[in-house]
Amino acid sequence: QVQLVESGGGLVQPGGSLRLSCAASGSFFTIYDMGWYRQAPGKQREWVARISNIGTKKYGDSVKGRFTISRDAAERTAYLQMNSLNPEDTAVYYCNASLRTTAWSARSEYWGQGTQVTVSS
Repeated sequence: QVQLVESGGGLVQPGGSLRLSCAASGSFFTIYDMGWYRQAPGKQREWVARISNIGTKKYGDSVKGRFTISRDAAERTAYLQMNSLNPEDTAVYYCNASLRTTAWSARSEYWGQGTQVTVSS
């Protein structure tokens, strides 16, 4: 069974930085895209960033220039480096991965359980 586990959330002051990690475990054939979404209280889930299996990166307008997404060489872990954080970045951050569990299975989306990021003085 595939699991995505996020870590690295916490409380940070405005202007500070945090680095989130998302580790994929279990049995799967290949991971395609990995990405990050966030959801603030009372708001819809918002796409933050995405990285493909060939390293193509895309960012939401609200985080462009401040956040950087990356993957490790084995492509099982994705990272989100968040700089210049402000209170509007406060949310639960969710990891997402698009993958195939076997060579003949359909591509499916998986989600982590989320990690809280709070930006406050």
